[in-house]
Amino acid sequence: MASPSWGLFFILFIFLFLSPAKSRPCSSTKFSNNNLYSHCSDLPFLSASLHSTFDSSNSSLSVAFVADHSNAAGWIAWAVNPTSTGMVGSQALVAYLEAGVPVVKTYDVASYGSVKPSELSFEVWDVAGEFFGGEIIIFAKLKVPAAATTLNHVWQVGPSVDGTRLGVHEFEPENLNAKGTLSLSGGESTNTASGGEIDPRMIRKNIHGVLNAVSWGLLFPIGILIARYLRVFPSADPAWFYLHISCQISAYAIGVAGWGTGMKLGSESEGYQVFDHRNIGIALFSMATLQMFALFLRPKKDHKYRVYWNIYHHSIGYSILILGIINVFKGFHMLSPDHKWKCAYVVTIVVVGAIALVLELVTWIVVINRKSINKFT
Repeated sequence: MASPSWGLFFILFIFLFLSPAKSRPCSSTKFSNNNLYSHCSDLPFLSASLHSTFDSSNSSLSVAFVADHSNAAGWIAWAVNPTSTGMVGSQALVAYLEAGVPVVKTYDVASYGSVKPSELSFEVWDVAGEFFGGEIIIFAKLKVPAAATTLNHVWQVGPSVDGTRLGVHEFEPENLNAKGTLSLSGGESTNTASGGEIDPRMIRKNIHGVLNAVSWGLLFPIGILIARYLRVFPSADPAWFYLHISCQISAYAIGVAGWGTGMKLGSESEGYQVFDHRNIGIALFSMATLQMFALFLRPKKDHKYRVYWNIYHHSIGYSILILGIINVFKGFHMLSPDHKWKCAYVVTIVVVGAIALVLELVTWIVVINRKSINKFT
């Protein structure tokens, strides 16, 4: 008889993340230098706001970026990306405290691993910093293209500064979604995570997430369910075996595609390391590859080594089941998609888990009845 119910494993890893963002009404901000701005916007992430005035006569933009600075050793940044919507390629104004005095420097974010002090690709002047009430304010004026009506901007906070080297910021949804499109006419800043233009890299991340949710998070568990519960019915033999193999091979093929896109994304993200998610993904790929070998190394039922093969096959299979679901939820936490997608996956897993519990009960009843009949015959 097989081990006790594994259907409960589905329920153990179902959880939801709530990460409310704080914001300070920008309209209440008063600057000590008495600067006034035509527009202000409470940015949706990282407790920040942006004040701006666009002068069409000389195509210049005056800004005041305000961000929480409760970590005295950290840094804040506001950047314009002339070529894309994310961090890579952005031209940044970075502020931090040096002996208690705010310092503002310009940085070129050429890649995730190359963030260096540099002159910006556009003209910037009247750069200054201010520290007041636990917030750092970056003041600046910058030249924008004459025909521009919007700017792609990014903002961020980080934990530390060593000389001019900036400590790597966190990779929580708050940090990853801190980007948007700023209307020079003064409209609200549109966040790219909730309706703005999505960059190609984000599309690849979404593809990676869908492939892995379908393979490791759904098809592999269904394949295990087929093998565990259908084989107790003699009439289902050998159909259950071919269904099980088909489901697992399909899951493996889709999972390898998802794993490959993840490795590609990782190679493009120097300095952006999500160790738990990456290491679990590598472990899943390795164990699933071993499971594919199990198909070719499977001894006959009466072979003396069949019991060892069963231990190997089942232990790796259930490990993939558990780690796959865990990693899907880690992916949800990183990508922070619309809540409906997470809810849809949770509902699907709950349904599969409920079916597993019902079939577990049916299986025990069938096996116990079968043993009782054999005992009296």
